[in-house]
Amino acid sequence: TLREARRLVDDNTYNLVLPDMRLPDGLGLELVREVSSTTKTPIAVITAFGSAENAVVALKAGAFDYVSKPVVLDELRVMVRSALKLSDPGGAAADGTGSRLIGNSQAMQALRAQIGRLARSMAPIAITGESGAGKELAAREIHAQSSRAAKPFIAVNCGAIPETLMEAEFFGYRKGAFTGASDERDGFFQAANGGTLMLDEVADLPLAMQVKLLRAIQERRVRKIGATNEEPVDVRIISATHKDLARCVETGVFRQDLFYRLNVIELALPPLRERLDDLPVLANAILARLAGPGAALGPGVLDALRAYSFPGNVREL
Repeated sequence: TLREARRLVDDNTYNLVLPDMRLPDGLGLELVREVSSTTKTPIAVITAFGSAENAVVALKAGAFDYVSKPVVLDELRVMVRSALKLSDPGGAAADGTGSRLIGNSQAMQALRAQIGRLARSMAPIAITGESGAGKELAAREIHAQSSRAAKPFIAVNCGAIPETLMEAEFFGYRKGAFTGASDERDGFFQAANGGTLMLDEVADLPLAMQVKLLRAIQERRVRKIGATNEEPVDVRIISATHKDLARCVETGVFRQDLFYRLNVIELALPPLRERLDDLPVLANAILARLAGPGAALGPGVLDALRAYSFPGNVREL
């Protein structure tokens, strides 16, 4: 019961808390909110079959993952292993040491702290920000601090794949599935199994592919072209776009149900013009990479840079 769970969590330390969504005296969701807000203990939930909305609500409330009924033992084992590998949030990268996201401004410190928290979850993340602001760097940082760090990080530019090849690229194909399929090939989902799949410029996906992607995310299974059986995949989805996805939903070019699945947690990256205090450390880091240690900007250059608005953000710098 909820009452018994609260007593046990108060009196003991656990590696994982796993309540059902429906308990005799309340909702497991209440326990999710309490445990995630007061402890570092990973908490996941068991949801009824097909109740994708409940799973999303649980992830938003702080659950790091979920399993659906009937519970598949292999999926449960994967989740338990992830819970056991979860390290303390923050760590070295929280203060910028060793982080890919350079800068000491208040905005960047808050961003790194948020990434430290998000790395402990399995919840899908939607990264928003202008072009060149560092969306892929942020995604790689989340992966590097997560329990999936030893597994692959696969970044896919959804706008760069021809529509006719999209299903084969995402889900793979069997030998002989179509003309030219001389070998069996894995898709992006299989390549990222156990790790993180980043869908960059996700707003560019055609509607037909959005339907198939939604199913793969909800069911955690994919079917290769030419195959009769689906195969389970364990990937964390991070999506990114410089477009306003909510606006894309309103105009009918992006499915609302897919938006709901991808946009569980939003991570907004600040444009460079809003963190110009980071210009000196950013410029020095880029100079060191291009010209080696000891290279320095000439007099007045930083002042000139500060006077510029950087529409292309860090990439332009």
